[in-house]
Amino acid sequence: MSSRRRAGIMGSLVTASFSAVLILSCPAVADGHGPGSDKGGKELDPAPAGVRLRTLLPERISVDNSSKKTTLTATVKNEGSKDSGAIKLWVTGFDALRITGVQGCSPIAEKDLPKGSNSGFSCPVGSLAAGKSKSYAVQATYDLSKAGKICLPVKSEDGKATFWQQGPVPFGTTNPSPNAPATPLLLGTDNKPVAPGGDELPKTGVGREVLPLGAAGVALIAVGAAGVWWSQRRRRQEA
Repeated sequence: MSSRRRAGIMGSLVTASFSAVLILSCPAVADGHGPGSDKGGKELDPAPAGVRLRTLLPERISVDNSSKKTTLTATVKNEGSKDSGAIKLWVTGFDALRITGVQGCSPIAEKDLPKGSNSGFSCPVGSLAAGKSKSYAVQATYDLSKAGKICLPVKSEDGKATFWQQGPVPFGTTNPSPNAPATPLLLGTDNKPVAPGGDELPKTGVGREVLPLGAAGVALIAVGAAGVWWSQRRRRQEA
């Protein structure tokens, strides 16, 4: 066999092996900044005439399984026909979900947090024109061994009226994947509780046992192709 043909076969083997490794090692991760939803929201105190306030949360976020950190976008919107007047948005966490920071917002004192909340930030929105919205980058942690919720109240500037409140609405999954780099959570889904017998979640998803099998599969592809080449070479020599 010519050196050019042999190099072509070896190049094909390398390409096949590299492609198989890519397929096995690239997890899908949600970014938490997709289309928003007002799921779990309700109007409370009457808003000023011509004002219709709403909040939006991503339908899906992703929690890093090692650091327990996640990010998401909280949006407040005026769907009415008149300016909202001065308002503020609260971003509060419950149970397994703890808010650690909101861009441009201030921490809420523990004594002022809603009942059951473990953390929260107050965002001075100002006045929203009709049809306008304002978004905030939220940092949080999520203990995947428990259930977690988030709540977004929209209040008057003096805090005496709550025009709209989304939540407390859960983020969670019924199919945890603790052995993957990250776990996707869906808005409005209760998180699956931790399995009995410890703090670790059930061994689902791509576990350590699967990875050696994947590596073995790549090796078998390479060995099989090499066998075909050797068989063809022997046949030519005998001819």
